[in-house]
Amino acid sequence: MESDEASAAAAAASPQASGGTVTPAPKKRGRKPKSKDESQEQISGGKMKESGKKTKQQEEQSVDDKYSQWKGLVPILYDWLANHNLVWPSLSCRWGPQLDQATYKNRQRLYLSEQTDGSVPNTLVIANCEVVKPRVAAAEHISQFNEEARSPFVKKYKTIIHPGEVNRIRELPQNSKIVATHTDSPDVLIWDVETQPNRHAVLGAASSRPDLILTGHQDNAEFALAMCPTEPFVLSGGKDKMVVLWSIQDHITTVGTDSKSSGSIIKQTGEGGDKTESPSVGPRGVYQGHDDTVEDVAFSPTSAQEFCSVGDDSCLILWDARTGTSPVTKVEKAHDADLHCVDWNPHDDNLILTGSADNTVRLYDRRNLTSNGVGTPIYKFEGHKAAVLCVQWSPDKASVFGSSAEDGLLNIWDYDRVSKKSDRAAKNPAGLFFQHAGHRDKVVDFHWNAADPWTIVSVSDDCETTGGGGTLQIWRMSDLIYRPEEEVLTELEKFKSHVMTCASKP
Repeated sequence: MESDEASAAAAAASPQASGGTVTPAPKKRGRKPKSKDESQEQISGGKMKESGKKTKQQEEQSVDDKYSQWKGLVPILYDWLANHNLVWPSLSCRWGPQLDQATYKNRQRLYLSEQTDGSVPNTLVIANCEVVKPRVAAAEHISQFNEEARSPFVKKYKTIIHPGEVNRIRELPQNSKIVATHTDSPDVLIWDVETQPNRHAVLGAASSRPDLILTGHQDNAEFALAMCPTEPFVLSGGKDKMVVLWSIQDHITTVGTDSKSSGSIIKQTGEGGDKTESPSVGPRGVYQGHDDTVEDVAFSPTSAQEFCSVGDDSCLILWDARTGTSPVTKVEKAHDADLHCVDWNPHDDNLILTGSADNTVRLYDRRNLTSNGVGTPIYKFEGHKAAVLCVQWSPDKASVFGSSAEDGLLNIWDYDRVSKKSDRAAKNPAGLFFQHAGHRDKVVDFHWNAADPWTIVSVSDDCETTGGGGTLQIWRMSDLIYRPEEEVLTELEKFKSHVMTCASKP
């Protein structure tokens, strides 16, 4: 089928760094860096040693050459792609509320950050994004973009001066104008991005004042952050090995849909530089069970009382606030290295994804986990050549998910394809049906768009390939790749005579 050919073509164009593994940056870029000794040991003892021939071939071809190959395939693989050059790297990207719909495109908020070198403040950026509708963009349009330019589809709407780096952004499902951010501190910061004043980020400017501060961590909480889909609850994890839960119900004047609620947070007064002026909220619960830094957390899609967490202790832990503060289930060795990310399937609350520094994504069924720490994944997805930084289930199909990694790839998987003979016979890893290879450095974050099916925003930190900056891309693969085979063949049959006519011409 065409999808297999497209997958193979996309895989062939994957821009891997020389040697297949990215050397950690001296400064944290979206993940706690390992020492060079650790990294070299992991390379020599891991999969790169097993695939020496492939490594040699990768060394012969530069990242730019492979990127050029991928760019040549863009008109075939994508329905739409917008490339937006970032002056400063962004460690997180999230879709905000949809603003309006037009004939050929929709306008939507986009949240990202600017991680600076200190010459100007770190910022939380609110942008307006024009999302082109399916089958609207011409092939030449999506292929002719300038890597060094800003995309006309992305326009900065507002800047918030953030007190420290923005390591993670999460929007409140009940009202996505309210976001939480993690920085290098124990606190979680809550922002009403619509009522926050627009700021000019210049050296010496005072930080914007959060609308609410969530306290309770005893050490820095930098990455693990989640918002509950059913209640206005916030979940966090940090270096103190703790998982902390808050309710912000009483601090929001109205919680409802974006169109009906202003989402204003109480006690909000103008702008100030002193963070201590903001109201603060203590935890609803503190949960202890990890033996190292908690790297990511996720709520159950069906219960505000159930959640899970992963950490540098290689553990996956399930919690239930109704039964106390101890783990309900603890999988002691969910991966062979640190766990970086976790996501709970919104369509099936038994399925949980984990991503790790061992380069794999694993799928767990919580019904197969026992309280004594025994747990075997349903499947191990092996398609990355470096640490996996982000995993997320698709909102459009229950069996589809994405994973991004330090190898510069964003892989799209379909668990339903794992058992199919055609996929087993293919050269690609089982379940992998699309590789987005448009980033030339580690893909630190991505987010599926719930308002526009099969549309993704992704960001890479390009400090190692270009010396600084980042890349934001908004893209949608061709629907011929993911639609049912019979449907695609029926549609292509309409064009068969035209193609044959063209092929017969000298």
